[in-house]
Amino acid sequence: MKRSEKRIVWLFGNPDLAIDAIPVQLKDRLAAAFPSITFVHKDPLDEWDVAPDPLILIDTVKGIDRVTLFNSLDQFTHSPTVTMHDYDLGMQLAFLQKLGKLPRLTIIGVPPQLTPDVAFTQISDALHRV
Repeated sequence: MKRSEKRIVWLFGNPDLAIDAIPVQLKDRLAAAFPSITFVHKDPLDEWDVAPDPLILIDTVKGIDRVTLFNSLDQFTHSPTVTMHDYDLGMQLAFLQKLGKLPRLTIIGVPPQLTPDVAFTQISDALHRV
């Protein structure tokens, strides 16, 4: 994608669950700071007809202490899946990868313990690197 084209970044998270809300809470603030990027709040269980290429995601990631860039699903530990309630973003991405439909991927992982201000600063730094 040419840098002059408007990029799309998908945000994941549950705005009603504090441990998972930061990416979604920062949507308007990120949009104001990055007018060349369209930020879209997505649900991991939605059907994704066409994913942008590259696919850039911002989501909460447990087990990290600062915002981190991931470029491969192999960088994650997979949780056991017992019921459909356990189906999450990681499972959706793995399914698309298995089907050969996962475009180039960058995940901006946000630790749940960050304050929104610290998360915004670190996400902004990460967006400048992708």
